Amino acid sequence: MSELASSPSGAGSFGREGGERQRGGPASEQGFDPRTGQPVGTPVESTSDSLLDQICALATKSAASWAAADRAPYLERVADALDAESELLVSTADAETALGVPRLTGELKRTTNQLRLFAEVLREGSYLEATLDSADPDTVPPRPVLRRVLRSIGPVAVFAASNFPFAFSVAGGDTASALAAGSPVVVKAHPGHPATSRETARILTNVLPEGVFGIVHGVEAGVRLVRHPAIKAVGFTGSTTGGRALFDLASSRPDPIPFYGELGSVNPTVVLPSAATEQTATGFAASLTMGVGQFCTNPGLLFAPAGFVESLAAAVTGSSGGVMLNERMQHTYQSGVDGLAAGELVELVATGTAPEGGWAVAPKLFAVELKTFAANLEVLTEEHFGPAGLVVTYTDPAELPEVLAQLPGSLTATVHAEAADHAVAGQLAEVLADIAGRLIFNAWPTGVAVAWGMQHGGPWPATTNPLHTSVGATAIRRWLVPISYQGWPEELLPPALRADNPLAIPRRTNGTLS
Repeated sequence: MSELASSPSGAGSFGREGGERQRGGPASEQGFDPRTGQPVGTPVESTSDSLLDQICALATKSAASWAAADRAPYLERVADALDAESELLVSTADAETALGVPRLTGELKRTTNQLRLFAEVLREGSYLEATLDSADPDTVPPRPVLRRVLRSIGPVAVFAASNFPFAFSVAGGDTASALAAGSPVVVKAHPGHPATSRETARILTNVLPEGVFGIVHGVEAGVRLVRHPAIKAVGFTGSTTGGRALFDLASSRPDPIPFYGELGSVNPTVVLPSAATEQTATGFAASLTMGVGQFCTNPGLLFAPAGFVESLAAAVTGSSGGVMLNERMQHTYQSGVDGLAAGELVELVATGTAPEGGWAVAPKLFAVELKTFAANLEVLTEEHFGPAGLVVTYTDPAELPEVLAQLPGSLTATVHAEAADHAVAGQLAEVLADIAGRLIFNAWPTGVAVAWGMQHGGPWPATTNPLHTSVGATAIRRWLVPISYQGWPEELLPPALRADNPLAIPRRTNGTLS
């Protein structure tokens, strides 16, 4: 897979819009300060084939005991240990990502809250979907005694993301949900923050039983991890190109395995006439530029009345950019917006400010009429990861449903409307529900709550599997598989399926949930 490892398109790093920078040589990963472009910290050695095999063997060896363990206290201890070393973790991550201490402090707390949420999920117990059916000889065909439950799929691989060094990385949502499911986890660290990954991994390794958690570094290690027979499923957050390459690898194994990838998303937002206000324009600019636009929920595509462009342009002109996570990401963003500006399809209507030095970029806002957009939809719905937005102008909201229905899959879709437009908003929601996993009303998509009711997923290319979420309590479902026990003695059943319900969890008995 040398082509995959060296591809300039982003597949080599598997990060969102590329993201790998290996000045440390092919055998190591070097962190860089985005504010200066200079190396920071010591290189982290890439993982050898023999070490990867050892890590995977330990994961397999620990799988049964971890699935049977009381896992909730472990998750809480990991959360406490991460909080206890927050100062070191945040300062290390800031040096490698330039995301800033306030943002990273909040992100780390989100990460530890995710772990605590999954401890609650385990204690509540409904995630097991425990089901008990009594025998019924009078049905056709006759029904035997059946007991059904979900169990861990086995060891899983998790690919860390570049843009969230904590929440979608080593101890992020994929890792937390997989550990909760009873699956040992092997993380492929992102090369954009190797030192942060190393420090976070140290904490998890110290708290968890041997073999339950492991980490590998390097492109070839990532490829081999997906192919490794010990791995039974993969979680990924990153670019469409890299994710598709790994998805194809997972599918082409002798034993194909599930691949849960969160990839690209343009997150369409519709502003109806009643909501075309200065407050809406300000909110759009703030969401567009949050984190220098390096959010998977960035509102990159806005449908608005033609007369609202001036307000939107003023808000973006008054906004500030910042430094992107790595040099390749900056280059990809800049070449993308430069290409749009040089073309004839759209008009550049606003440019914000950017700091000097490093991998800095400025916010950009483009505009295009709905008819032109519809005629060039495939080109104009390409994600430009960063603080760039495209305003599609319309004259009549009745023109929107036909175009919205043709949009690619997204993580989110948003409608802004006041009471006068509620009927239209409801009609648009019916269309948008087919292309997005989360529908938002009068708010902005950036910021994904960690909660029981969250759905962070969507049709391709937002994810590789729209049935699941990578954030929230039901993210655990990705790492669980069902098994039925027919006619087994009570004492040989898992505790979740015994008649006396020793775990005191919700169960469905003969079709009734209790």
